[in-house]
Amino acid sequence: MTQLELYRYALSGLTAAGISEPEAEAGWLLCHLLGCRRAEIFLAGGRQVDEAVLRRVEAALARRRNREPLAYILGEQNFYGRDFTVTPAVLIPRPETELLVERALARILPPGDGGMVLDLGTGSGIIAVTLAAERPGLRAVALDRSLVALKVAQMNALRHRVAARIAWLNSDWDAALGPGAKFTLIAANPPYVARRQAATLQAELAAEPETALFGGQDGREDIDRLLSCVHRLLIPGGTLLMEIGHDQGDYVAKRAMELGHYRQVTVREDYAGLPRLLEARRRP
Repeated sequence: MTQLELYRYALSGLTAAGISEPEAEAGWLLCHLLGCRRAEIFLAGGRQVDEAVLRRVEAALARRRNREPLAYILGEQNFYGRDFTVTPAVLIPRPETELLVERALARILPPGDGGMVLDLGTGSGIIAVTLAAERPGLRAVALDRSLVALKVAQMNALRHRVAARIAWLNSDWDAALGPGAKFTLIAANPPYVARRQAATLQAELAAEPETALFGGQDGREDIDRLLSCVHRLLIPGGTLLMEIGHDQGDYVAKRAMELGHYRQVTVREDYAGLPRLLEARRRP
């Protein structure tokens, strides 16, 4: 089978399975397994494909037809221009989270400012690693309740050469941090999906870790806990950036103001125009 024939075969299989972007996924899959760029699939379309590669493609297609996320099949996902290792132990990085990184880089951590960042629920490490890679003076603490997830994050820190500037904590949110721990910025991407909505979610989400997805029956459990406790970890004027669900903006803003720990409370929209990020500063 030639490369072009293999692409058409993969495209046909993904289309028949109802995958929403079969052309893109067929290209990503073949580029990964053939070790080439997308254009080379077509420019060298007549090149014969090794039998071992054919078997790997067929195995990968079978997994994708069963709705296993492509990122887990490939073992990586791009985020903010960098490729990150991902496994079923961590959530797959999503474009929405790039808004949090952009807010940190543009407003909170200007060039030349080192600062100390706490990444709560680091998962694959995309926030801590990206901020450290973009700001060479920055130091961070990355925390996750899952030890397996922390190991994935450490792999990504090594991959992007920032491991020396990130400390790792295996803890349930802030439990391992004493009163002396203070940060200029806290970034959090807590579980915020309502468990009562589980039956309506995409089939692919069933492969991702439940503890990183669901924030209780209404999706607010972890959000409420973080809002009520993380202010003690911020320096006066320090900033909390927290990703939220698209239907949680009003609730989160009201809750943050009611607690009295924060000022300049803002809910920012993502690139689709949906509420996605809480930004708040600790009161002096």
